[in-house]
Amino acid sequence: MADIAPLFESNRAWAISKLNADPGFFDRLTHQQTPSYLWIGCADSRVPANEIVGLDPGELFVHRNVANLVHPADMNCLAVLQYAIEYLKVKHVIVTGHYGCGGVRAAMQPQQLGLIDHWLRPIRDVYAKHEIELKDVVDEYKRLNLLCEMNVREQVANLAKTTIVQNAWHRGQDLSLHGWVYGISNGLIRDLGVTISGVEPVDRIFRTEPAQSAP
Repeated sequence: MADIAPLFESNRAWAISKLNADPGFFDRLTHQQTPSYLWIGCADSRVPANEIVGLDPGELFVHRNVANLVHPADMNCLAVLQYAIEYLKVKHVIVTGHYGCGGVRAAMQPQQLGLIDHWLRPIRDVYAKHEIELKDVVDEYKRLNLLCEMNVREQVANLAKTTIVQNAWHRGQDLSLHGWVYGISNGLIRDLGVTISGVEPVDRIFRTEPAQSAP
């Protein structure tokens, strides 16, 4: 218990500081959350979503996993995505990777790590897809960071392929997907310029018809 006691002390100090700055802060939080953003990021402890974009609790809906992946069969991620889009009505879904990602680095290595190897398989697929370009990058760290960017772009594309996102666009919902990379070494975010705001950029084979209402 002694190892975690400081967390309770820090929590109390944080709560008091929030109340001193804004007496109605927690009362507002208990009534409703109305975030405009869903952040899909890496579970890395060095990438605290709210903090690095300067948003308070209630302003950013967050889903995190190893290497910020959007698996088409990941029910956890899809449930978060559906809730954020259909119930919270977020306007932006942001996939945020980070340079030097350990998950991406692990996917580049031949060593077995266990269950995580299966989770990281999509990153190996991205590597295989861009192998010629990646092999041209001699510096290992630069190659890793290039793959981090490629992975983010792939996950944004995966989001656009989901029926959850496409149904929102079919309904005329204001929704944009974005791909960012965070630099742990300088604290800055880079926009990769892969924003998607409608179904048109999605490959035709992945486009779906609007969902039909039950009779």
